[in-house]
Amino acid sequence: MSLIKYEVLQKVVEQGSLTKAAEILGLTQSGVSHAILSLESEFGFSLLSRSRSGVKLTYNGERVLKYIQDMLMVQEQLKQEVALINGLEVGTIRIGTFTSISVQWLPGMIRQFLSQHPNIEVRLFEGDYHEIEEWLLKGEIDFGFVSLPTMDSFHIIPLRNDRMLCIMPPDHPLAGQSVVRYSEIADEPFIMPKDGSDYDVRRVLRKGKIKPPVPFQAADDYAIIAMVENGLGISILPEMILQGRTNKIVALELEDKSFRSLGIALNTAKISTPATEKLIRTAQKWLTGWQPKYQTEFREPDTGTGS
Repeated sequence: MSLIKYEVLQKVVEQGSLTKAAEILGLTQSGVSHAILSLESEFGFSLLSRSRSGVKLTYNGERVLKYIQDMLMVQEQLKQEVALINGLEVGTIRIGTFTSISVQWLPGMIRQFLSQHPNIEVRLFEGDYHEIEEWLLKGEIDFGFVSLPTMDSFHIIPLRNDRMLCIMPPDHPLAGQSVVRYSEIADEPFIMPKDGSDYDVRRVLRKGKIKPPVPFQAADDYAIIAMVENGLGISILPEMILQGRTNKIVALELEDKSFRSLGIALNTAKISTPATEKLIRTAQKWLTGWQPKYQTEFREPDTGTGS
């Protein structure tokens, strides 16, 4: 059986569309369809179900996809090892990431990595924490950035802590303070991130033992900031989201100095490729020299004896 057919199937599953998969692979749609039909003929059962909304795996397709992905991973490892033996560097690295990492860290990390390894392709898969965990479990990415703690089955490389800050409009009654107490925001209208991206915020609210009213949820961090700027409520966001942007808000530290812990997760059931290991080392080294660019108004806590 040809591994090219496996690559076609994996791409169709990733894209949920034969047409999109064909465009990315540089094939005709009929060529992609033929590859899938050929695989189904070899296996003796259907792999995909088709509808107006796209294509998805059948039950039997889900059962065999894991083994197909494992074979493609071994092929990638072999290709990279042979290239290294011959003094070359080739390969593809698939990274799971979320907004703040994509904006603040990855551009610099990837630029530094590609300056040393220009023939390695880096592909980004952006989602929320749960999606990244699922991609790791299914072998769809080589490693993912995560907020800790995460699944015990993953190998974790801790990176940095990121403060969780309470944001509000400059004219808010609490905006003149340097620290905000949970009791002061318990009844404030709160803009909540969408399900799947709200893990860090809900953890902070549980820690503070408050359940503020939530009139709005927003899928995008910058949409939350815009809603806060317009006086629709307050919110709590990671400091990294606020860096490098001029926002018309005030960011206050919480009374317990809450933070999220960021790290890299790898599936312990998978063997990392040489390229993946090099990129992770580059990411760790790059972070040692990274300094946040903070433009949002941030009130440093009073370190004196006053409250």
